[in-house]
Amino acid sequence: MDIETRLSRLEARLEALERASVASSKSPEGPFWALDYLRETARPGGEVVFAGQAEVASGTWGWQWGLPVGPLLRTSWAEVAENLAALAHPMRLELLRAVLNSKSTSQELQHLEDIGTTGRLYHHLKELQSAGWLKVGKRGSYTVPPERIIPLLVILSAAGGEALAAQIEQAES
Repeated sequence: MDIETRLSRLEARLEALERASVASSKSPEGPFWALDYLRETARPGGEVVFAGQAEVASGTWGWQWGLPVGPLLRTSWAEVAENLAALAHPMRLELLRAVLNSKSTSQELQHLEDIGTTGRLYHHLKELQSAGWLKVGKRGSYTVPPERIIPLLVILSAAGGEALAAQIEQAES
């Protein structure tokens, strides 16, 4: 690689670092502060970022992730179908919600409303485990892996949209 190409690349990297430094020194302002930050710092072609912090029964967890839009649109999505399919059942969503709210053993989960038979419970737990949404630990207690908590809440928020936001607003008032 010639010196001019290397210098050009270094200048581009320095410019990106300076933009990120300026953007990171700003405090969140306005309703679109995260989007404003992305506009200033995103990769060429755009970027999808999700992040969050959640206090659940297992602790307080923070997490963030980002992917460039171009490669995301060119990559096969078929591989994620199983992970999404595991969430596409009301009972599995209720199990995840219960685990995040401290019900962690199969005995506690068996007492959930409309759970049905023990066999049905274990079927749903197995599906969630296979897709990585649940882990089973000591003495048969279930947990949502920390790296899956925020993505789960993001998926639910995105799927629920305004209807879910209205339901939350109503519950808080």
